[in-house]
Amino acid sequence: MSTFDPDALECLAAIIEEGGFERAAQRLSITQSAVSQRLRALEAQVGTVLIVRSRPLKPTPAGQLMLKHAKMMRLLRADLERDLRELAPSSTGSGREEERISVAINADSIATWALPALSPLAQAGLPIEIIVDDQEFTHEWLREGQVLGCVTSLGRALRGCRMEVLGCMDYVAVAQPDYAARHLPKGLNAHNFYQVPFVAFNRKDHLQHEFVTRCFALPRVMLKQLFVPSSEGQVRAVLAGWGVSVLPELQVRDRLARGELVNLSPRHRLPVKLYWHCWNLSSDVLESLSEALRTAAASVLRQEEPEHEKAPASRG
Repeated sequence: MSTFDPDALECLAAIIEEGGFERAAQRLSITQSAVSQRLRALEAQVGTVLIVRSRPLKPTPAGQLMLKHAKMMRLLRADLERDLRELAPSSTGSGREEERISVAINADSIATWALPALSPLAQAGLPIEIIVDDQEFTHEWLREGQVLGCVTSLGRALRGCRMEVLGCMDYVAVAQPDYAARHLPKGLNAHNFYQVPFVAFNRKDHLQHEFVTRCFALPRVMLKQLFVPSSEGQVRAVLAGWGVSVLPELQVRDRLARGELVNLSPRHRLPVKLYWHCWNLSSDVLESLSEALRTAAASVLRQEEPEHEKAPASRG
């Protein structure tokens, strides 16, 4: 098998991650011409085109494989840096800023439990890059080789990856008390949900629809929606009286207790089971990431009993 130039691999990764040749050159502190030359040399060695010159740029299937290989090399170097620091604590290492360890995590996990989990690793010098997306789409970043792991609602292991259950994040429908008193004095139900706007994260966010359809046993609904692409921003929008939103109970628990928000449907919650997927590789850095997320999730997310341990449901 051919040995690929690590600088050329990093150049490919930079082009894809930065979305263009100019920004890749800036990140790597080389000229744009040098970026093009390195990419052409790598494509000549592989024997096929690696990047589609479109807007935005995107990797070809071969480019996705080479990107994954580049990120695996980053992970190996990160493992080496870690081992060297343990042997020689005074060593500052030779890791480069562009050699980031990338993971994809949904915005609600970032806003609640994931950042504290990763803080010790970041403080220890691990160059973490967090890619944010909806929990239904973070696994696509892993499938394309752009991250080494992801927190997702996908409960099926991807090829070449391992998967573990993190727990359930429960979502509740909330509003500002005065807004609820004016518009939904009897709470949210199957007969009045269409009267109020729902504040969603973005057009990928289906949680608002899922809450209404599943909790009120409706086949299909049309919602009036406003979009705020920030978990914290959604909370602020609801506090400002924009409308209703379906948010993690973990995120709004304190505001509910203080009376700043009200639960519009206390009998209903929408459970979203979260999973951690990562490459099936032996790596100290990867295991540290997995353990950090696993431990944090176990302490804050609702853990469901295995099916064989659940008590039989009462028929009475």
